[in-house]
Amino acid sequence: MKTIQIGGVPEHFNLPWYLTLRNKEYQEQGINLRWKDYHGGTGQMNKALREREIDMAVILTEGIVRDIVNGNPSKIVQGYVKSPLVWGIHVAKNAPFETLEALKGTKAAISRFGSGSHLMAYINAQQLGWDLEKDLQFEVIQNLQGAIEGLPAGRGDYFMWEKFTTKPFVDQGVFRLVGECPTPWPCFVIAVREEVLKLDTASVKTILEIINTTTIEFKNIPSIDQMLANRYGQQLEDVRKWLSITQWSQEQLSNVEVARIQNTLKALDLIEAPKDPSEILHFF
Repeated sequence: MKTIQIGGVPEHFNLPWYLTLRNKEYQEQGINLRWKDYHGGTGQMNKALREREIDMAVILTEGIVRDIVNGNPSKIVQGYVKSPLVWGIHVAKNAPFETLEALKGTKAAISRFGSGSHLMAYINAQQLGWDLEKDLQFEVIQNLQGAIEGLPAGRGDYFMWEKFTTKPFVDQGVFRLVGECPTPWPCFVIAVREEVLKLDTASVKTILEIINTTTIEFKNIPSIDQMLANRYGQQLEDVRKWLSITQWSQEQLSNVEVARIQNTLKALDLIEAPKDPSEILHFF
């Protein structure tokens, strides 16, 4: 049996992977797919791909595109979630900031450089018309737990993370939500190390076929909203709202989408020069 290591964030988007693993669907096809949670998100997974700690990743689109352009020997094999990610912009409960404009020039808490929380801070600043050199500062806090502990203690002033993941902490009074910033492109993709694509294309294709069969029907699974609420500690009404705005993908990104992402990253000085989409995307 072939073993393939895959990484992803321990969030509601990835419940389809949990279900297919629980049902041993990969094992039935001779694949020992081993899932690893990455609480540090995209930056941590990019590092794991580069260091061959994992073979595949379910990862934020802008983060893996930037890292491939910067030398990560991986390629995107397919989209995973085609709807935007709604990033919540959070501050500590007792922080003095009431508006997004009040955050201008303050410190963004980020999981690590190259992470989604890092890249989206740039996109948010650009959308607000800030000076990207003068008005952006960063404080590395590793992960969501780091923000929960750090923001009330003054380590960073605001924190961007997926809105529904952080909603329980807003409800508990740890954070206040002061704004939102949706990604201007499909939010999650599946990336695979090039070495694995060369040596075992068949297994990668089988994995995609299995996960796609599940994501197509995911919203129709009986009581899926209750399962999500219970597993991820969220309110049922929040889960239902999230399900209503989330669309999974079973298709590859387009060259146009990749060009748009790279052009945005270039405009923000987050990459030096765009690459041809053929260097970023893998088509079977």
